Amino acid sequence: MRIGALLAPAAPRLRLLAGREELDRVVSGVVTTDLHDPGRYLQGGELVLTGMLWRSGADDSERFVRGLAAAGAVGLAAGEAEVGPVPEDLVAACERHRMPLFAVPDDVAFAQVTEYVVRQVSADRAADLSALVDRHRVLVQASGGAGLDAVLELLGGDLDLDCWVLTPSGRVVAGPPDRLSPAEREQLVRAHLDGQRRRSGPSVRARVGARQFSVLPVAGGGTGLLAQWLLAVEGDVTEWTPKRQQLAENLARLASAERERRDESRRLRSRLADEVIALLQRDAPPEELRRALEASMAMSPAEPGADSDTGSPESWVVVSAESVGLPDGAVREALVEALTGADIRALIGGGGAGAILLVPEAVDGTAMADRLRELLGPLEAGLGAEGRLTLGASAPAASAGGLRGALEEARHARRIAASRVGRICVSGPEELASHVLLLAAVPDEVRRAFRSRLLDKVIGYDLEHQADLVRTLEAFLRYDGSWTRCAAALHVHVNTLRYRIGRIEELTGRDLSKLEDRVDFYLALELS
Repeated sequence: MRIGALLAPAAPRLRLLAGREELDRVVSGVVTTDLHDPGRYLQGGELVLTGMLWRSGADDSERFVRGLAAAGAVGLAAGEAEVGPVPEDLVAACERHRMPLFAVPDDVAFAQVTEYVVRQVSADRAADLSALVDRHRVLVQASGGAGLDAVLELLGGDLDLDCWVLTPSGRVVAGPPDRLSPAEREQLVRAHLDGQRRRSGPSVRARVGARQFSVLPVAGGGTGLLAQWLLAVEGDVTEWTPKRQQLAENLARLASAERERRDESRRLRSRLADEVIALLQRDAPPEELRRALEASMAMSPAEPGADSDTGSPESWVVVSAESVGLPDGAVREALVEALTGADIRALIGGGGAGAILLVPEAVDGTAMADRLRELLGPLEAGLGAEGRLTLGASAPAASAGGLRGALEEARHARRIAASRVGRICVSGPEELASHVLLLAAVPDEVRRAFRSRLLDKVIGYDLEHQADLVRTLEAFLRYDGSWTRCAAALHVHVNTLRYRIGRIEELTGRDLSKLEDRVDFYLALELS
């Protein structure tokens, strides 16, 4: 269609403000955006719809229009519902760059304009599968995840092509969740992370049970691998026709544009989180911290499906996180993506190798630790040879004044997690009243020496004689030194158990009838 068709009697009621001489331009699609620089997402030929939320002055108008012209946009339609009449500086910028400019009255929805344009151009483009995505790009730009869902639903219904956009924690951003089980999502995420870490190519083929998938990375926001979205398409794209392969690539670009939109909406909240965390770390007065928390709570939810309750919570759980062998900022980005949708009020700040989370009272520290283990488990495939994540959660802090103590508690819990073996380790507040806290505070070399003195001879004897002494020792301590219950659990005669315990005592010079020696053995086994 020609852009001049927007002034036809059947078209939505738009007013032409600039570019009357350019009305013969051909429109190929529609994009709705309020990004400061949307040019990177334009392919040329688009009518751009904008609410002008990017504008704070005349310089913004010049920069915005110049970027559209350079990217090949054929026209601009500015909505007056949010910020009022189209400003003269925007009209002047469009005249300078020969960009047709239309005013969209506040009683005309962008969806009406989009529907009209799509209907006009659809006859010329219906045969092109890749254009199917372009034709509905406005749905994603205008309405977030609902628009992306609409595109994927259309592909599934019209082309029998099931697609999903997933986060590295396996959360479904878009696509039919009922057609992909949690276990299948986790396997796809692990295949994607492993393939990207090994740089095996732009797409990864993954077989999950009897189903074949192709997984493509979704670029966006400069985020690291542990926060990168992925597009999962059922089928093997390498066997598709070129046009169908182009469709998958266009879908990945479409998801990338949606990712950029969401990242843009998160930036203010990220700054607020950093301010709150900075106050907490420098031990600011409780009243100042309380005001900062209330300011952050005033932010409205920016993520589709997020908790809409923006009231100030009565208590907070603090989580301390740290990474090893990962790029700076990776742990924060991973946590932001993993926790999105759980509660928009959660604050995630920090930088470098660490991050701090403030999570509202909907969950206690123990449950939060369990939730983090579940969410972050799939990320293990993307950590690389040296990468590691450790996290510790505090008990709930009932007021702003208690957050400083909760932060210290979370840091102690994280040190407990760091003392364990594993790529992703999480500790909760229940462990702070345990011997594990004392073990975490002991230097590594001291712990290794303590364990070696008590267990090396026992382990060596097992390796040489296959005597199973270590397992016998563990069971003996677990059943509080009860000969009968321990022998029954090991399925051995009591005399056999007595012989094994006696051998352990001979090898170590300890007496397992004494409480202090039992405690030493228990701690040594905990360090194994």
